[in-house]
Amino acid sequence: MRFTVEKTESTARAGKIETDHGVIETPIFMPVGTQGSVKAVEQRELADLGAQIVLGNTYHLYLRPGVEVLKSMGGLHRFMSWERPILTDSGGYQVFSLSDLRQISEEGVTFKSHLDGSCHFFTPDKVVEIQRAIGSDIMMVLDECTPYPCDHNYAKLSNELTVRWAKRCQQAAQKLPAAYGHHQALFGIVQGSTYKDIRAESVKALVALNFEGYAIGGLAVGEPTESMYELAEFTAALLPNEKPRYLMGVGTPENLLECIERGVDMFDCVIPTRNGRNAMLFTRHGRMNITNAQFKTDSNPVDEECECYACRKFSRAYIRHLFQVKEILGLQLASLHNLTLYLWIMKEARRHILSNDFASWKKSILLQLRDGS
Repeated sequence: MRFTVEKTESTARAGKIETDHGVIETPIFMPVGTQGSVKAVEQRELADLGAQIVLGNTYHLYLRPGVEVLKSMGGLHRFMSWERPILTDSGGYQVFSLSDLRQISEEGVTFKSHLDGSCHFFTPDKVVEIQRAIGSDIMMVLDECTPYPCDHNYAKLSNELTVRWAKRCQQAAQKLPAAYGHHQALFGIVQGSTYKDIRAESVKALVALNFEGYAIGGLAVGEPTESMYELAEFTAALLPNEKPRYLMGVGTPENLLECIERGVDMFDCVIPTRNGRNAMLFTRHGRMNITNAQFKTDSNPVDEECECYACRKFSRAYIRHLFQVKEILGLQLASLHNLTLYLWIMKEARRHILSNDFASWKKSILLQLRDGS
């Protein structure tokens, strides 16, 4: 994997990540395909939207379809018929969200499946082995995502464990070759809760291991938004300029723009598709609950400036009707539209960074996005 910073405007960056499955232009938003599918959106639609990379989840793919199925099918790219890059989260967040169903030790984490209660054990080595079977272009180390709030001592001990696990993941990746003939990069994950001193220690230890990229983890877990921005900016500034920076699990369109300005290159979040399936649409002029009665006879598109299939072909009234009668098409069109807006924001942010007018554009587009909030 190769990363190049093409242009900066203050701390905002436009770059390129070159992988064996294609080039990713940053800043980039990764649609979340947890189980090998972005909910309610087909792969051909993702390609048409210009999605350059999707995210899968190690925990869920390990449980279903399972490692043996993925190996027999030649990896996730072939299994889901997606020829572009894939990033896989290690599953750490999912495992650690099962607070009543897991137990952490130095060796790894024991957890019970949310599907059938069966017992499983994830070690750093195991997580790398699973991601090798998945065949993702970018793999994540196993980490502990601390809850919010947590005390300083807990965050410190947790981060130290995460760093030790990161080193073990790196060693496992060096021993276990890629299975399908393409390179798989490994990213470290910075933790430390809301404590800057711990995050600085985390960055120092992970940078010494020289990962191919770095994620900022443990944010967007309940802390105030301004705190998230402050910590993202603080952490990004400590990370190497020549490596991509990935803020995990963030966020709203406003969050993306604020964090691009603070030096982040990569994002993922379930918000555009989850909110879409619940009738909440993002537009260039604020959010819209399409089930509201005011749209019952509204012949306008969801967003007149949007060029997605939903906006080109259908009215607000029709999409509202689909939700009212519980037609699957409503969920599809809403998800498609929201992802289109998110990817448009990334493309425009990149264009304006390259043009050296990102700050002024960001200010104006944030005013528009908040019109209907």
